[in-house]
Amino acid sequence: MGNKRKIINDPVFGFIHISDEFIYDIIQHPYFQRLTRIKQLGLTHLVYPGGQHTRMSHSLGAMYLMNEAITQLRSKGHEITDAEAQAALIAILLHDLGHGPFSHVLEDTLVKNVAHEEISLILMNKMNEEMNGKLDLAISIFKNEYHKKFLHQLVSGQLDVDRLDYLRRDSFFTGVHEGNIGSARIIKMLNLKDDRLVVEAKGIYSIENFLMARRLMYWQVYLHKTALAAEKMLVNILKKAQMLALKGENIFAAPALSYFLYNLVNENSFTQEKQTLKAFVELDDNDIWSALKVWANHSDCILSLLSKNLLNRNLFQIEISQHPFNEDFLKQKKNEFAQKYNLSPEDASFLMSSNEISTNMYNETDDSIDILYKDDTIKDIAEASDMLNIQLLSKNVKKYYFCFLRD
Repeated sequence: MGNKRKIINDPVFGFIHISDEFIYDIIQHPYFQRLTRIKQLGLTHLVYPGGQHTRMSHSLGAMYLMNEAITQLRSKGHEITDAEAQAALIAILLHDLGHGPFSHVLEDTLVKNVAHEEISLILMNKMNEEMNGKLDLAISIFKNEYHKKFLHQLVSGQLDVDRLDYLRRDSFFTGVHEGNIGSARIIKMLNLKDDRLVVEAKGIYSIENFLMARRLMYWQVYLHKTALAAEKMLVNILKKAQMLALKGENIFAAPALSYFLYNLVNENSFTQEKQTLKAFVELDDNDIWSALKVWANHSDCILSLLSKNLLNRNLFQIEISQHPFNEDFLKQKKNEFAQKYNLSPEDASFLMSSNEISTNMYNETDDSIDILYKDDTIKDIAEASDMLNIQLLSKNVKKYYFCFLRD
């Protein structure tokens, strides 16, 4: 075992110790190592150049915070066995396995109606077969089937270690300081009541800061209009490439990407076609960038124009509105593009994109953040906080965007 004790130097949390041999084996697994080739923030580096960190570094950070949370809960007298602790660490370590290149771009284009959480579970089950069932408990926690429900809350909930890491990490690398939450303080204040995670009343201001930071990070980073324009551009490029591929045209792509261009992949494909899973675990950001460099010189004018523009950061212009864009207005814009560039209306539609974006920061019915008082009573954060009211927190903020090729 001494041979496999490792220390990872993380820029956000300092030294992360990996003293568990089995967890080290999981980190070394090809499915996990693939995450080193997938950026956490997709195309956001086009706005914040420092945002180049990977999903692997995020997963390791989340595992570190899970270990801190378990240590804290144990120190308050709650029983968490070594097997449960190990399984919780594994569940959070593997929670992002199902992410494709560029965050949710693949879910919007080449993989129809399959959420990354579903693919994560498929990959975890596949690893479990290889490892003779050693991931049974981790998968049970991940699926919220284990009787100690608070362990799943730490993996996926309003106050999970996933969020605690990505807010700190994304804030650190983008330089957007509003997201720099007090994760250590929040974890120090964690406790359990009736098998649910609660936060001791002393931590209420840290929770207020956490919820506000999350809201600010969404509009300043995750849904930044320029990053959104770049993402929609990439979505259109991939859709156009697939359209050409399905018509039988020769589209350059690495084998993994080629599989998704020349096949219509849905949820059943992952469970019934071995080739789908094989292609997915070989697919990463590099395949897309390599393809874009070649597509920039493709004979199809739409594919070449959009690829060239994205490579050179000549992004779609974007307008954000509080109201949906009128259908007649969008139709007129499409016709203008068709005339201007001598295109069919179908091809002209690739030069623009319009839809809604929304955030729902906090929903107490979904999974509340409960504040524990000294007299053993519990209040939901929306009721306990004198700074934030439930209307503000629960409001589903919806905006609409229209992005299009610049002149």
